[in-house]
Amino acid sequence: MDIRSLQKPLKEQYRRDPASSRITLTAKGGQTDTPLSCSVDIGRALYQAEAHKGVGGTGTAACSGDLLLGALAACAQLTCQLVATAMGVPTLHIEVTVSGEMDLKGTLGIAKDVAVGFDAIRVQFNVDAPQATPEQLQALQEKTEQYCVVLQTMLRPPRIETRWGASN
Repeated sequence: MDIRSLQKPLKEQYRRDPASSRITLTAKGGQTDTPLSCSVDIGRALYQAEAHKGVGGTGTAACSGDLLLGALAACAQLTCQLVATAMGVPTLHIEVTVSGEMDLKGTLGIAKDVAVGFDAIRVQFNVDAPQATPEQLQALQEKTEQYCVVLQTMLRPPRIETRWGASN
């Protein structure tokens, strides 16, 4: 697959009309019959999510932490594959594993000195590319990390705005 040819008309369009490169992605949570689960609609797919087993969930569906780590894994995986293909780096297999740790005492509000959320996240890239040069692998790493949207968003968090309203 020739990624450069595939993306060329898109790049040309965005150069010609810079406003056309701006997109908005939306995810909408929906209530279910229990406060321990919800649905998440991203417009192209509907996911079921629930509270982690460590805070009362059943452990049968993805929790929000799973979805966050999954988004990072998907973005890193796709970015690495696309970059390797575009750069002509000869890979046999690419696999990305993301893991994170948190202390649930913060989430449950039983320890004020424990932060809510992940305190460590690791992204492990396993690239099987015996024919690639060290320079190609270094460039693959640099470009993958540079262009991974979710990784860059987490490294440089955007301004987040919350709004509350009542629906009737």
